[in-house]
Amino acid sequence: MNKPVAPEEFDYGPLYAAQKKVFPQKVSGRYRNVKWALMAVCLGIYYLLPFVRWNRGPGAPDQAVLVDLPNSRFYFFFIELWPQEVYFFTGLLILAALTLFLMNAVGGRVWCGYLCPQTVWTDLFFAVERLIEGDRRERMKKEAEGLTLQRFVELTMKHSIWLLIAWWTGGAWVLYFNDAPTLVRELVTFQAPTLAYIWIAILTATTYTLAGWMREQVCLYMCPWPRIQAALTDEWALNVTYKTDRGEQRTSLKKAAELRALGQPAGDCIDCHQCVNVCPVGIDIRNGLQMDCIQCGLCIDACDGVMTRIGRPTRLIGYDTDINIARRKAGKPEITRIIRPRTIVYTGLIAVVGAVMLYALLNRSLLDINVLHDRNPVAVRLSDGSIRNAYTVRLLNKRGAGRVVTLDVNGPVNATVHVVGMDAVSSGRPEIVLGRDQTTELRVLVTAPAAGNSEKSLPLVMRVTDAVHGDMASATDHFVAP
Repeated sequence: MNKPVAPEEFDYGPLYAAQKKVFPQKVSGRYRNVKWALMAVCLGIYYLLPFVRWNRGPGAPDQAVLVDLPNSRFYFFFIELWPQEVYFFTGLLILAALTLFLMNAVGGRVWCGYLCPQTVWTDLFFAVERLIEGDRRERMKKEAEGLTLQRFVELTMKHSIWLLIAWWTGGAWVLYFNDAPTLVRELVTFQAPTLAYIWIAILTATTYTLAGWMREQVCLYMCPWPRIQAALTDEWALNVTYKTDRGEQRTSLKKAAELRALGQPAGDCIDCHQCVNVCPVGIDIRNGLQMDCIQCGLCIDACDGVMTRIGRPTRLIGYDTDINIARRKAGKPEITRIIRPRTIVYTGLIAVVGAVMLYALLNRSLLDINVLHDRNPVAVRLSDGSIRNAYTVRLLNKRGAGRVVTLDVNGPVNATVHVVGMDAVSSGRPEIVLGRDQTTELRVLVTAPAAGNSEKSLPLVMRVTDAVHGDMASATDHFVAP
């Protein structure tokens, strides 16, 4: 009989693979230029946007993009959103998800390769590293030699610049939550709130760690998108692919020339490893589509450069589909279908969600009312037999100017309205002054005679109207008997 093995005797191996240091080589070409351009645009917007001004009138913040937490407002150029309009952010998240799905259906992990913040900042950190320590071979040689005085100086310079970039990244983020020029002045003079320094320190540490040290580990182990997109992709999606039908069998340049001279087939791949050397995550694209691959296209640039030098057609590595791989093996012509049911559905959903959000934004009311009925007591019977209900009413004036509104109460028969703090008790329409861009809370007492209001509960509608601008808002509650 086999002796049972205790669980502690099993060798489960490591819980995760140890990080292998990657030394990406410098490369030039179409996709590298696209990445440089997108990096400049993305970082430029992120760092400079807090300083863009937008005139909203006297007394209003003039920062174009501002998350005003003390006043519970979000400003984006001409748009001002209140907490009650959080559904717009929900819509933006839905649009972002659908856009990612569409990008994946068309070009695989194009987001990861070109626009993801982790990719952008890691690329910037790589550029700094290459500038100070040299290209791939120099960095590998210096790494093998160990710590020397020159190496110490270079490492100090590199990490100092990394920390400076990380610090400004964290500093730029907090500028979106306060007036940027004012906060910069306070930060320099050490008069800024303590919380600002804390958040800058946290974001500096995370940027430095993620972009400088963890790098591809973030994409492989921390980010859920590689696993999600693997489930969403299909055979028509364009992915960075090594074309095995052209590249195999691999051989040296000299041997390939000899085989072709004899009329024998030879693969275009000369096993130069340039595609591996330039890869920021250190994979070999020739092993097929891998979850590690962020599809940045740098291997395409590297391979195209080699193919050009040896006189072979470019795009041995290129954006390709599973369909075309199979068709080439079968001797059929290539076909590309960007427009297909999947992309049509995603585009349609984006259009619908975007149209709904645009309609809601264009037709949003700049006047709102919330009514909360008193719970204890819910109603009071006065000495003359009439019934009084009390309500807390919040009026929201989202317009950038003050206004006067009238309050109507419909429901109870012959009801009178008393707005606490106003001298008159009116059976008509009390007028209320609302300040610009603010919430006004009122105590409203509604009194009605028992005669004609004998039901236990009656629907009650409170309506506010701005006769000048035509804005109107209403809320429904109940008028109840004791």
